[in-house]
Parts: sequence; structure tokens; C-alpha cells
Amino acid sequence: MRKQIFFSLLLVLVTGLFVQCTCDNKVRTRNGVILTEVPVRPAGQEDAILMTAPKLDTVRVGIIGLGMRGPGAVRRFIHIEGAKVVALCDIVQERVDDTQNILINAGLPKAASYAGDADAWKQLCENPDIDLVYICTDWKSHAKMALYAMEQGKHVAIEVPAAMNMDEIWALIDMSEKTRKHCMMLENCVYDFFEITTLNMAQQNLFGEVLHVEGAYIHNLDEVWSRYWNNWRLDYNENHRGDVYPTHGIGPVCQVLDIHRGDKMNYLVSMDTKAVNGPAMVKKLTGRESENFKNGDHTMTMIRTENGKTIHIQHNVLTPRPYDRMYQITGTEGFANKYPIEGYSLRPEQMPEDLDVVENLNMHGFVSEDVKKALMEKYKHPIVKELEEIAKKVGGHGGMDFIMDYRLIYCLRNGLPLDMDVYDLAEWCCLTELSAISLENNSAPVEIPDFTRGSWNKVNGYRHAYVDGSGK
Repeated sequence: MRKQIFFSLLLVLVTGLFVQCTCDNKVRTRNGVILTEVPVRPAGQEDAILMTAPKLDTVRVGIIGLGMRGPGAVRRFIHIEGAKVVALCDIVQERVDDTQNILINAGLPKAASYAGDADAWKQLCENPDIDLVYICTDWKSHAKMALYAMEQGKHVAIEVPAAMNMDEIWALIDMSEKTRKHCMMLENCVYDFFEITTLNMAQQNLFGEVLHVEGAYIHNLDEVWSRYWNNWRLDYNENHRGDVYPTHGIGPVCQVLDIHRGDKMNYLVSMDTKAVNGPAMVKKLTGRESENFKNGDHTMTMIRTENGKTIHIQHNVLTPRPYDRMYQITGTEGFANKYPIEGYSLRPEQMPEDLDVVENLNMHGFVSEDVKKALMEKYKHPIVKELEEIAKKVGGHGGMDFIMDYRLIYCLRNGLPLDMDVYDLAEWCCLTELSAISLENNSAPVEIPDFTRGSWNKVNGYRHAYVDGSGK
């Protein structure tokens, strides 16, 4: 009888150590948190924290994917000193031809052309006259293209999200560490004028200690679903659950919290609504019934960090809400908010003494518009001071795309660490799979692995690199 009771208790214990995850693999838990695997770093490799590469006088760029984003990148690169578009690739030849005209009209040589075949991109990656492969294709092809490009000795810049699952994330980390080639995700929102100015304020302690941050991608895509090649974006939402597009929301706030530069994300919990507008959109665009549309119309994820900070991230592309990336910073001494109204709220003693404004501050609203403008001028980020005028002229989501590309080329030309490294890519993309695991397990907490494998506090604070060695 005792033996039977013992084995019954053992069975209960063992069963409690496992839960079912989205991919039907069993995962371990500890204290109710679903654990994730951290693969051993391959022998002979080291971390890529503050990784640099030899200077490139001219950065020769090959662009894969000339649909919704690629041509815009070409238009921006022709305005960046030291960048040269030397190769263009798309499965549709007409898109390559149309993009060639951007170069021709600018008085520049035509680029090498790769088209007409699903594997034409591999030929571009193999071209020895390319330094940087710039990937603007659908989500599911991002990681495989980046891996192949790094194998061919190229730096890579990948549109968001750069990876859709943990296997892809770890593969990109290992390949970047192995080849010592930069692997950067093209997260433009970290260069939005409000976001980067607020980052500078936070770094100068205007908000005190930042305790809580929020971000989101809330964007009604009703008018653009049909523009995605072969309907790939709606298909992805139909077949995958979770925050499938987290990077615009989480990227800027992770920089404020110095993630893997003195802090790290420990675990997340996700929750979503049922799917209503998703199946309706499938019916509208294809005429078929979607019997098992997986992604909810609205998804929320909460994250806690090692240093006791919290992050709230949301995803919603299916309801008629106004565009909103949320972007909120809550500190012990102040608050910043971008949507739906840009504003700051500060304790009176936090107001800079040299600011030539008069304000009867209170804790029941934002500072006045005049004070907000004065604060943003005083704390204008050095990158914005340098590039604001040309960025607004060249454009790309109001100029932040131009700043993103400019900084990428600047760092490559000067042999500096990039503003965003492969670990940023990993941390900002991991929500896609980890939020799905939480959702499929009744919103259970899920561990966020340390993608640096122990180097998360090797650097103290987030900084941009400059030729003169300064960091802002």
C-alpha cells in the first residue's frame, strides 16, 4: 500500500513538472514558471557585446525584397555618404526594374539584378562585392536569409521581426558570434524624435528611476492586408497565436531600461481576446471560412525584469482603433507619454533651473505645450541635432527610417558597435513564441532566457557609439 501511495505521489510530482507548449514539446517548470532552454555556446565562440568589425570606407549594400519596404531603403541610401546600393533582388523582375530607376534617376549606376527565381537571393548573398545584405522580405524568410548571408561573410540588417521563433533566434546569435558579422534588426521606432529625446531625458535622470514602461503595435490594417505578397501577413496571424509583431513597442522601452546592459527580462505573462475580426477578414479577402483562426484580436504581455522593473506590451492589428505605439515611461520623479497625446509630467523640483519657462506644475496633468517644447529642445538627442533636418527632408516614417539607415552606415564605416545588436534582436523578437507558450498554457508565466549567456550586466547602461569615443 505504501509503495502504491509512493508511486502515486511520484506520478503527481513528475506530472506537475511539465506543461504542454504550443509546439507539442514538454517543457520544465520551476515555481510555476515555464523554463526555456539556453543552448551551450559553441566551443571557440565568445559573446558579441560591443562587437566591432573592420572599418568599411564604402558600405556596398545588397537589398533583398522590393515590395513594400525595399524601394524606400534605396531612396534613403542614395542620400547617405559612404553607402552604395550595388545589388537588388526580388522574385518579381518588374520590381527590380522599377527600383533600378530610382538609382538611374539619381544619376547612379544600375545595381546587379537578381530575380525570377525563389532562390535568387542566395546568388546576391554570394556576391563578393557586397558588404551588407539588407533584408525586406516576408517574416518567415528573414532568418534563413540572414544566416546564409552571414555564412557568406556579410553583415546583415533585417526588417522586423527578424526571427519568429526561438530556434531562429539562437541560430542568428550563434552565427553572428561565430562569424563576427553584425546582425541588426531594422527597428526604426527607436529613432522616432519623441522616443530618442525621451531616452536622453531618462539617461539624464529627469524621470528619476524608471520603474514601468509600456509599448504597443496597435494599427488597424484593414486597408493594407491585401497588399502583402500572397497574403502572407494575414496567413501568419491565422496560423499563429501570440504577439507576432512586438518589436515597435518593446524596442524603445528596452533601451530606456538598459536591457542586457545592466538589467535583463526574467519572465512574461500573456493574455488575449478571442478571434473575431481575424476570421472575418479572411472571409472578406479570400471568400473562405477560417475555422481555426489562432490569433486573438488583441494580445497583452506583461514582463518583469531582474531589477524589479515591469513592461507592458500590446498587439492589435484588427480592430478600428487609432494608431498607437503607447510608449510610456513611468519613473519615480516623472512620466512621459507619446500616444494619443505627447506629454511629460514632472515633479516641480525636476524642472531644469536653466529652462527659461514659468510653469505652475502639478501632478494632475502634463506640463504645458510650451514647457514640453522647451524640454524637448533642451534634451534633444545629439543624433537628432545632427540629422533632424535631412531626415525630415528624405523621410521614411517621418525621418526615423533615414536616421536608422544613417546610423547603421556610420557605425560600419567607423568600425563601431551598432546601436542595436543581435541580443536586442533576440530580446525584442522572443515575445512572438514565448507569448504563444504562455497563452497556450492558460497565461502561465514563461521564462525569458538570457540571450547573452551571462553577459547581460557586462555593460553599464545603453549608449550610442561615436567616432570620438563619446557615448550618449
